Amino acid sequence: MSTRNGARFGERVGRLVRHEGRWLASLVWWVARRRVGVPKGARALPYAGAQAALTYGLAFVFVVETVGVSLLLRDRPGLHAVALVADVYTVLMVLGSQAAAVTRPHVLGAEDLLVRNGARTEVRIPLVSIASVRYDLRSRQEARSGAGGAQGDGGPLEWAVAGQTSVTVELAEPVVVEWLLGRRETVRTVRFHTDDARGAVGAVRGAVAAVRAERAAAERGEPVTPG
Repeated sequence: MSTRNGARFGERVGRLVRHEGRWLASLVWWVARRRVGVPKGARALPYAGAQAALTYGLAFVFVVETVGVSLLLRDRPGLHAVALVADVYTVLMVLGSQAAAVTRPHVLGAEDLLVRNGARTEVRIPLVSIASVRYDLRSRQEARSGAGGAQGDGGPLEWAVAGQTSVTVELAEPVVVEWLLGRRETVRTVRFHTDDARGAVGAVRGAVAAVRAERAAAERGEPVTPG
């Protein structure tokens, strides 16, 4: 039992370390103005705009705090060094969360919809599994999730940005979401936010219709022309 628990602990630590690496790398991609995992021909669905003001505001507050603490501890070099490292890392974490959201948008491809929660978690939804998609603006109280969560196995997955979700996807077949520490759940409804929710809904509907048309043509034995 102890060996199994040790293995699980090691796996969780490894996942956390990889998560740290992803948001740190996102800072580099952010400066380089590049996005991660958006192949040619796919459509990026950004969602970072809604949280930008809050994120930059928090970063400014932490920078001011860093300067203030540095002044207070200027005569105590040991504590000053520890506090400076902690404060700088906190600022990087705040900026890293925004960088991860900017560089890792939701992605609509020819076969699936990739919904992301920054560098933390993502779920890939086959377009053929989508029963419906709609514009559905919900507040934090309605979404009941500021950082993302699922309401039990088979329940809705809700990834809010700035306290809101704006797109709801209903699934004909459930998909599996794997959380940061490895826990897995199946979901039948996915709610998320994107900066252009109505445009995203229209794009997803068009992609789903195209996939269904291709499948229907293939079943009839008709030649399928790439879109």
